[in-house]
Amino acid sequence: MKKLLAVMLSAAMVVSMTACGSKEEEPAAPAATPEATQAPEASEAPADTAAPADTAAPADNAAAGEGGTLIVGTEAGFAPYEYLDGDKVVGVDMDICQAIADALGMTLEIQNMDFDGALLAVQQGKVDMVAAGVSVDEARQKVMDFSSKYVDSTEVVVVNASQGRVSTPTFDELNDKIVGVQQGNIADLYVSNEENCKPEKIVRYTKFAQAAEDLKNDKIDCIVMDQYPAEELVAGSGGALKILEGDPLFVDSYAIAVKKGNQELLDKINPIIEKLIADGTIDEFFAKHTTAK
Repeated sequence: MKKLLAVMLSAAMVVSMTACGSKEEEPAAPAATPEATQAPEASEAPADTAAPADTAAPADNAAAGEGGTLIVGTEAGFAPYEYLDGDKVVGVDMDICQAIADALGMTLEIQNMDFDGALLAVQQGKVDMVAAGVSVDEARQKVMDFSSKYVDSTEVVVVNASQGRVSTPTFDELNDKIVGVQQGNIADLYVSNEENCKPEKIVRYTKFAQAAEDLKNDKIDCIVMDQYPAEELVAGSGGALKILEGDPLFVDSYAIAVKKGNQELLDKINPIIEKLIADGTIDEFFAKHTTAK
């Protein structure tokens, strides 16, 4: 009987010890739960999910036209189309882009860069579009697409008012001359084409202000550029520069450039541009930004 009692008592002690062991391990259980082990991954998730939004091609966001940011690349040395007012980039092109952003319910972001850099940025999808007095030509149409044209570009010849080495705005007059152009601009393409003319040298600038200084100092013979920026440049030269009278050297058209194949964005911005032309708003933008009379 005592032996049987001892066995029963021993079994009870084993059960009691097992129960006590379970109770001691329970507090550690939360650390081993799925929620606890996944917490570090959950804290990293926002960075992983945010990255695609930051690196995605801006054109995808712009094409949606439902809030977000519309990024435009430009070169703010081409008044009245784009220029600096203090630290702010303003101008005809910027007003057009703002009107587009407003119509799409988006926030406009302007990125100021060299002209060539802006064209490369839109090809790479780093900006949604480029508005920088961009002329439409066959070479560019192979690597980017264009909106409806919104203005005709009249190209003129700017000279030093006192030197007279270039007397008429013709391609023949540019033969054997030192000609200044903005690098990558349509004037650069025309002047570089030997079927048009054969200058002694073509000096390419990123800013027209640099070209103007060289022209004043007789380092170049002339500048080929758009009429409106030329008028601004001459007006600010204190009489040192002038535009040659006569027919324009050539006439071209400006449009907004987008990444090749981004038809969705073009379908959204073209009706806006066409409305701005039809109701005279773009003419108002020119009146607002043209100071040279």
